[in-house]
Amino acid sequence: MIAILIKYIYNFKQLMKLLVKKAKFIFTAIFICLALVASNSIQRHQTLNNTQLINQCLVAAVSGCSANAQEPSLPKSIVNEPLSQQERFVTAIIPNLKVMPAPGTYEYTLLRSYGAAFINPADDVKLPPKLIFDNEEDTKEFQSQLTLEKVVGTNDCYLQKSAADALNKARLQFNIPLKSGYGASDCTRSFATNLRFWHKYANNKTLEKVKEGKETAILGLVAPPGTSQHLWGLAIDLGVSNTKQRQILNQNGWFQTVVKDVPHWTYLGVSAEDLPKLGFRNQVIQGITYWLTPLS
Repeated sequence: MIAILIKYIYNFKQLMKLLVKKAKFIFTAIFICLALVASNSIQRHQTLNNTQLINQCLVAAVSGCSANAQEPSLPKSIVNEPLSQQERFVTAIIPNLKVMPAPGTYEYTLLRSYGAAFINPADDVKLPPKLIFDNEEDTKEFQSQLTLEKVVGTNDCYLQKSAADALNKARLQFNIPLKSGYGASDCTRSFATNLRFWHKYANNKTLEKVKEGKETAILGLVAPPGTSQHLWGLAIDLGVSNTKQRQILNQNGWFQTVVKDVPHWTYLGVSAEDLPKLGFRNQVIQGITYWLTPLS
């Protein structure tokens, strides 16, 4: 009886040791799994934070931002990923624009709608130092620095020389009339003309809504005072009615960049094949291909 009891106690101790050993193994495995999950979660969180920070720095053009992002923690798969459309566009315009407006601001809204021209790579094309001219004097000061050339076959239609040369070349290949015929209002405009067109279609209440981000559809019809691409000598209103005309204009660096503004053409000075590389997205509306900035 005693021998049986001793054997029972021995077996019980062995069983307990085995259970403790298994329990330790299980707890150790659970701890390792939890540690790995936590580590991956932290790394993923840090990666996302760094990616967001780098993108934010790129969009906002904040100097020295790379010093704040912990780039060593970014996996190579992230670092080597191609840039997004927005990143490519911002990279292309920063040398010309210098300072990116903050998302959500009036200036950012204008850049989204009218900022396509800032990718123009030509050395002899002059781009405005800001997105909004304050008045006629401000506008004239900028325009006085431009080298303007007359569009052949017009009365008083002038554009920056590169833009005029490209348009004249296109019009030699095919008949491409101005929207109004031969008027100056189709080409480089004064601040007063820009203001007159604005008052024709909108008013100060509309402008306040645009500034607050509550109204953007109007930007496809008319530019707010001091913001038109026509003030820069890089836009023209044309009477384009067929695919052949559009094709020739595109081949000479002219594109439709303001959605639903059918007559409006912008001189970008690059080929259509290069536009996606520069971040542009195309949108086809009623058979017309608009090349739009990717800013959201």
